[in-house]
Amino acid sequence: MSDDVEVRDNPGQHRYEVTADGELAGFAVYYLEGQRIVFIHTEVAVEYEGRGLGSRLARDALDDVRGRGLRVVPACPFFAKFIRTHPEYRDLTRAGEARRAVLGESDE
Repeated sequence: MSDDVEVRDNPGQHRYEVTADGELAGFAVYYLEGQRIVFIHTEVAVEYEGRGLGSRLARDALDDVRGRGLRVVPACPFFAKFIRTHPEYRDLTRAGEARRAVLGESDE
């Protein structure tokens, strides 16, 4: 991908946005519920599909969420599938917390 890609949180719009060469290419809508962030919808513009921007959006958003100490509720099917297929993010969900407790795993 040759695009200059950036992902940022836009709290005023309650969404993470991905831009390619300065143009809005997609977004993930969320709402905050205490110490949880609920992702409810993800969209990538048709002209940007197939470039991995949805995955980049999810990865960067989840990394930011982790850095903020929040837990994730993946109500959006795209985020739910992304987390299922990227085990490094499962610990951000309640199911991930339960799995770690059963297996005796730590956060490290």
